[in-house]
Amino acid sequence: MGGMPPDLPESRDSLFRLATSQRRAQRPLEAIETLKRLESLYPPFGSLFEELGFCLAPEKPVNAIAAFERAVSLNSCLLESWRALKELYRASGRAIDASNAAAQIGQLATLPGEIQLACSKFFDGDAKVAEDLVRNYIGVHGEHPEALRLLAKMASDAGAEFDSELLLTKALALAPAHEAARQELALVLLKRQKHEQARTQIMQLLQASPGNRVYRALLAAASAGVGDYKKALPLYGELLKETPQDPDLYLAVGNALKTTGKTAEAIDSYRYATRTGGSGIGEAFWALANLKTYRFTDPDITLMRERETSATTTTVDRYHLCFALGKALEDRDRFAESYEYYERGNALKRASLRYHPDTLEHMAQRQTSFATSEFFAARKGWGHESPAPIFIVGLPRSGSTLVEQILASHSQVQGTLELADIPRLVQELHASEPAQRLGGYPGVLGALSAAMCKGFGEKYLWETKPYRTGTDGALRPRFTDKMPNNFQYLDLVQLILPNAKILDVRREPMACGFSIFKQLFANGQRFAYSQEDIGRYYRMYVGLMAHWERVLPGKVLRVQYEDLVKDLEPNVRRILDFCGLPFEPACVEFHRTRRDIHTPSSEQVQQPIYKDGIDQWRHFERWLAPLKRTLGADGNT
Repeated sequence: MGGMPPDLPESRDSLFRLATSQRRAQRPLEAIETLKRLESLYPPFGSLFEELGFCLAPEKPVNAIAAFERAVSLNSCLLESWRALKELYRASGRAIDASNAAAQIGQLATLPGEIQLACSKFFDGDAKVAEDLVRNYIGVHGEHPEALRLLAKMASDAGAEFDSELLLTKALALAPAHEAARQELALVLLKRQKHEQARTQIMQLLQASPGNRVYRALLAAASAGVGDYKKALPLYGELLKETPQDPDLYLAVGNALKTTGKTAEAIDSYRYATRTGGSGIGEAFWALANLKTYRFTDPDITLMRERETSATTTTVDRYHLCFALGKALEDRDRFAESYEYYERGNALKRASLRYHPDTLEHMAQRQTSFATSEFFAARKGWGHESPAPIFIVGLPRSGSTLVEQILASHSQVQGTLELADIPRLVQELHASEPAQRLGGYPGVLGALSAAMCKGFGEKYLWETKPYRTGTDGALRPRFTDKMPNNFQYLDLVQLILPNAKILDVRREPMACGFSIFKQLFANGQRFAYSQEDIGRYYRMYVGLMAHWERVLPGKVLRVQYEDLVKDLEPNVRRILDFCGLPFEPACVEFHRTRRDIHTPSSEQVQQPIYKDGIDQWRHFERWLAPLKRTLGADGNT
């Protein structure tokens, strides 16, 4: 290792092997120094802290306990760490903790050796080795609940929640009493925005463990997901009384309060989370910035700068802090500094994602070739006849929340949220057996029958029903679905819901592109973290919408955000006419409508029309050349 160039860090495995050999050679202090170097160079992993625990155990048992606890928090499959903890707990008089460790040992001991090893490898970052071990085991011995659960974790980490849900459902069919698998299924269902189904799983968990704090927190999250804040907020309140120092709870409470329009209380909750000083402080500061109306103080900015540069700050906290600082400095007209933070936050976030723009562009090209006028003419009259849905599509930060708020102010319309049902159906179709033969989506649409399309339309209406009920308990005749990315799937929408209305909300491309660039999204929108990716995505969107307008004439109404802002009432009337709704003055006075709003624009659309932000991007124009260049001719669309 002495001959290694100084600018080339040692590999993770070589450093770990060195530390292990140093400890076994009775040189624990050297091993500890090697482990410190390992931790400074690579993301933390369980085996690192297990090795640290073994180094510390003879002389510093209290520190060893902390190390082993960190190890099993990162990798719950470390059998030797649990064994060490059991003995250390017993020696220090912690009988209950020793009993819990013994239970963990017993559970791990029941696992086949291959699954145990695969689990440990997976949690330590060796996902490919872990997957090979699991699949080889299943090939020889057949399906095993823990093997399926581990494959589900791998699928979820790769963003394949549909596969994860199927694997966990199969694991529970084999072992219905498997609480961990049921908990993970509930989490996957929450990720997929299947909140009612998640609630069903969580209620089963609570029947087995009524006081379980984790399950109660999940129930609160699922209840908030369907807009049942009468249940969610009291649950969060109970949890806060039990653990008043939990910053994650304060964030969750703040999000619920913000959604229900209780901004001052939300700010108090977010600010409390910023004072905890632990991991998650970045998310708390970003939550304040994401209100769009909050203004940071000088001490806020000083603290954010300090935490952003600290060596102990996690990557996730760091990019949250960068976006928050960008907003704080933009509000003070310090545009150069603001842009530096936006740029750094985007770079950090993009590095944490896997995004391939070619994949989406190729699918859009296939759609323009496949979903032709003739294709739709041959399927005329298919699908469910309901005119209830109003799809609002486009790019994020384009003004779609404003259009939704206008429509939701109408007595016949229920404003919902960004419903995941259409993308979820596309994912399921793409993974189906016919799709394998027909090249995936959109080719699989050719295998659908009229009955299937009607069935999918009915399924969509049924699964969106929990979101469509107003605070008065009434089911409105019309409702909005504001998932912007649905513009990619209007071929499917036409097949299953041919009478749905579609509004394409557009904003001046540079303004929209920069607004996306400075927004940290809670999930999805993987294209949003580089100027070039945003420009390419915008061009793909414009091209695909032009295709839909050609092959589905009269089905889409384009709404230009700037026109709406400058001349509100005529444009409101135009939207309502297209949707077949009579004019109501409340739609022009939309800011007076009080409702739950789940998007970053929630504070802005509960105020009168705001015109000053239309050209805000020009303060940053000197740094936006990559966006302008990538947009090309579409920059004038």
